[in-house]
Amino acid sequence: MAHLPPLTGSRLALMTFSLSLAIFMNVLDVAIANVAIPAIAGDLGVSSDNGTWVITSFAVSQAIMLPLTGWLARRIGEVRLFLISTTLFTLASVLCGLSENLNMLIFFRVVQGAVSGPMIPLSQSILLANYPVEKRGLATGIWATTAVVGPIFGPIMGGVITDNYSWPWIFYINVPVGIFAVTFTMITLIGRDTKITKNPIDYIGLVLLTIGISCLQILLDKGQDLDWFHSHFIVTLSIISIISLSFLVVWLLTQCSPLIDLYLFTDKNFTIGVISLTFGYMVYFSNVVIFPLWLQTQMGYTATWAGLAAAPVGILPFILTPFIGNYMGKFDLRIIISMGFFVFVLTSFWQSTFATNVSFLQLIEPRFVQGLGIAFFFTPLISMVLVNISHAQMASALGLANFCRILGGSFGTSISITIWNHRESLHQSHLVEHINAYNPITEQAMLQLQSLGIYGLKSFGVLYGTVINQAYMLATNDIFRLSTWVFMFLCIIIWCAKPASKTLALNAIH
Repeated sequence: MAHLPPLTGSRLALMTFSLSLAIFMNVLDVAIANVAIPAIAGDLGVSSDNGTWVITSFAVSQAIMLPLTGWLARRIGEVRLFLISTTLFTLASVLCGLSENLNMLIFFRVVQGAVSGPMIPLSQSILLANYPVEKRGLATGIWATTAVVGPIFGPIMGGVITDNYSWPWIFYINVPVGIFAVTFTMITLIGRDTKITKNPIDYIGLVLLTIGISCLQILLDKGQDLDWFHSHFIVTLSIISIISLSFLVVWLLTQCSPLIDLYLFTDKNFTIGVISLTFGYMVYFSNVVIFPLWLQTQMGYTATWAGLAAAPVGILPFILTPFIGNYMGKFDLRIIISMGFFVFVLTSFWQSTFATNVSFLQLIEPRFVQGLGIAFFFTPLISMVLVNISHAQMASALGLANFCRILGGSFGTSISITIWNHRESLHQSHLVEHINAYNPITEQAMLQLQSLGIYGLKSFGVLYGTVINQAYMLATNDIFRLSTWVFMFLCIIIWCAKPASKTLALNAIH
């Protein structure tokens, strides 16, 4: 595509719209599923904890496919690969909606995640290749803005669809979007594909990566249910994962054309940027999963209202991301990123003070402010990751950074659910100790229940339900408090990076 003149006029506008729809569909699919987890779990007869496999299975398969994007694009062509990925993603969405049990749904989510891997990096690459040089900043802004719209519409759409129709429709709505995106991308980009080259693929690296990461994710998802290392299955998974990933590192460091270029980590800014991106996204995405889950399972919120409570986090990024992408090169990236992390520190601590009588307005206030942190987080961090990377290494660096980010989100989901349940059990055991006939508080509560016509064992059942609700509230506070400490650590570690040159920062984003 590089030797062809850039697109102009209506053809450029239509290409931008069709690619943006595909990006939106991809990002939306994650945000929309978070709110629907309790409904999916209830309909399929599993716990909400097991329902989170719908999220983690998608993320892991998507992450594993990311390092293959460059090789596949060279073998097939960027435009052709994008069209194939979007078509298969749409088909996989239909199959997800038709799933009759959790195992079927997880399988098709794995397929959906795998075919979605190339969509986001290729959409950015195709946009930049077909825009005039002087408008590439605009193209980047459009791409970033579309990507952050998902957190606004995803939770709301997921809630409305789940409450008024049924959860399969969160997947079926991808069909018209996918058809439109494929059709008009094909029309506007006909004859503009990249040159095809047949390079060998690192099959051994791919196999080791798939086995190691898959075993590690299953270990994190099933560890709580199987009592961790008291289970032979978990021990076996641990051994396989450690051996596979250890061999993978050695293999990647000794190959001429490795699946993942680990030597990128010799650049200090790349290393600090990827660490910050991975752990920052890990904590952020964990909260994105826990928040609506807590609201629906413990606070009596419907999926729609849980979605409305979660959505405000995307408002400020939608407004600010294009401006930050255009003007952040005028400042030291470390300042911008640390400002974002500091906002996360404040809002995480703010949310850790919630009580069971928290109002809807009190829920959305910190979520709205947290959007400021997101705006100062993603785009500047990607710029820091790329600031010293040559053009030849750009695709590998972006693939590796996004691979780590998505894995961070997937692992963070599993770890946070485990911590949440563990802390709930701990708080519950402490609270139950105080429920006895000799405790004045218990006696007063029993009298109040009796005045409402609730007597005997039924009254103790009501008290126990209140204890569980309070225990989950305290566990949720613990998650937000832990998030506060992680973001405080990231505020500090970002200053270990070297000062980013203004010119280099601008080149990296444009």
